[in-house]
Amino acid sequence: MPTETHHMTIWGLVSEASIVVQAVMLCLLLASLISWYLIIQRGTVLRRSEALATRFLKRFRSDESAQLYREGTPQALPAEAALQRIFFAGYHAFSQMQAHPDAVIDGVERSVQVAIAEEEERLEKGLSFLASVGSVSPYIGLFGTVWGIMNSFLGLSQVQQATLSTVAPGIAEALIATAIGLFAAIPAVLAYNRFSARSQTLVARYYAFGNELLGRLQRRLHGGVAPAMAAAA
Repeated sequence: MPTETHHMTIWGLVSEASIVVQAVMLCLLLASLISWYLIIQRGTVLRRSEALATRFLKRFRSDESAQLYREGTPQALPAEAALQRIFFAGYHAFSQMQAHPDAVIDGVERSVQVAIAEEEERLEKGLSFLASVGSVSPYIGLFGTVWGIMNSFLGLSQVQQATLSTVAPGIAEALIATAIGLFAAIPAVLAYNRFSARSQTLVARYYAFGNELLGRLQRRLHGGVAPAMAAAA
């Protein structure tokens, strides 16, 4: 009787499962662990990116742009300082193209677009894995369940009398695979949807800032203060 009780625990069912079902459970657990790591890591990155963007935008609108350009270099910026890198990309292109006034704005716009594309790619890092886990994990768990139930019915064909106690362990261990699949998929889907929305909001802010920067540089160019910017560089 103690042996039966041990086998009907969660750990007992997992340890007595077939190799295929155990492999499915292991894959799902690994996917869940990686997903939770990405959820924590990406959440931290997005939170820091939002805070740095808000802080820099306030300074950009209140300080002289040339002063901000003199204060640092892109290499010294943290990975989450996206607006600063977009700012430096635009100002660097502006200062490098003083000899071609007609092409300055186009050059700045291209540099800003490239910088925004790089930041957008950085924001989306890891999201594809969360999407894959969220969409595939239930089916992997279902495969483990189907395999386990199939083995249970194959085992029933070898006994004279089938009872609930005979079929219950096999079905229970098979259903654990589905439960683990859902445990891996649900947080991944929720995190993917949340992070995607926040990333798109940040990207929209990047484009708005790029337009604001472009407008400011265009006013400086037509206002005749371009030489001062070249000196600041």
